[in-house]
Amino acid sequence: MGKKAEKGRMRTSQITICKGLRLKNNPVLSELQKGFTLLELLLVLCLASLLAAIVFPSLYGAEGTLLKSDAKRIASVLRYLNDSSIAIKDSFSLTFDFSKKTISWQGPDVEKTEELKSLSSVELPSKGNVGEGQLVVSFGPLGAQESLVVHLTRPGETMMVAFNQLSGRVAIKRDDQ
Repeated sequence: MGKKAEKGRMRTSQITICKGLRLKNNPVLSELQKGFTLLELLLVLCLASLLAAIVFPSLYGAEGTLLKSDAKRIASVLRYLNDSSIAIKDSFSLTFDFSKKTISWQGPDVEKTEELKSLSSVELPSKGNVGEGQLVVSFGPLGAQESLVVHLTRPGETMMVAFNQLSGRVAIKRDDQ
């Protein structure tokens, strides 16, 4: 046989092999084709895990971030009022309203009120733990008159913001620490 004849046989044998794989003639392969391939399953698992990685942290950590942001806002206000009163040598006040869950302050260039849903109580050496009505904290020309601890509460979690009058530092801690 010549080379042309051999090439022809190879083509016919290749065609015969392809015909043997048709699904109509082979019931075993037709049953296998009804499922998903490994690549399709891996792709679906990757997409599902990516979606879960994006969605779950935003759902689970929402309460903790609200409590932390309230604590950071209070800490910022305490530092601002203390530093401003020392720098300007003037008096400023910070009012905690527990019935409305708000804090109000008057600084050198601003008078502002913010709502804090997590506000629970304020602890002062002179007045003890106050959690009802209104409480006014004064910042004189030498800074805060006394140290204080602000307690914040959300379901399942509590934090505290501790202000030291001598150093002017503010520490944010979980209430269980």
